[in-house]
Amino acid sequence: QVQLVESGGGLVQAGGSLRLSCAASGRTFNNYAMGWFRQAPGKEREFVATISGNSGTTYYAHSVKGRFTISRDNAKNTAYLQMNSLKPEDTAVYYCAARNGPFATITLSAYNYWGQGTQVTVSS
Repeated sequence: QVQLVESGGGLVQAGGSLRLSCAASGRTFNNYAMGWFRQAPGKEREFVATISGNSGTTYYAHSVKGRFTISRDNAKNTAYLQMNSLKPEDTAVYYCAARNGPFATITLSAYNYWGQGTQVTVSS
């Protein structure tokens, strides 16, 4: 069982930056691929970014590519999402997720563990 706790959300003006963190319990963090997803009001949860267990592979949603960067520190059992050039349409609750196995995937249903979410609000 893996427990995930997100932090770092908040209110920011358009063009600003935020860094989300996801702290995971457990001793074999590098055995889990990590992902970030988001859900805006009235919309379905959508993929944002994912990273493999050894950080060798990353994938991004088209809408965030070039602005967001996913990373992880396996020694600290923590994944990160650096968000730059934020836009009002990035406003959502952001969730981190872990899947059994080190291979990154963009498929929401492939993730086994989810955090509680952190709100990101971008004002225009």
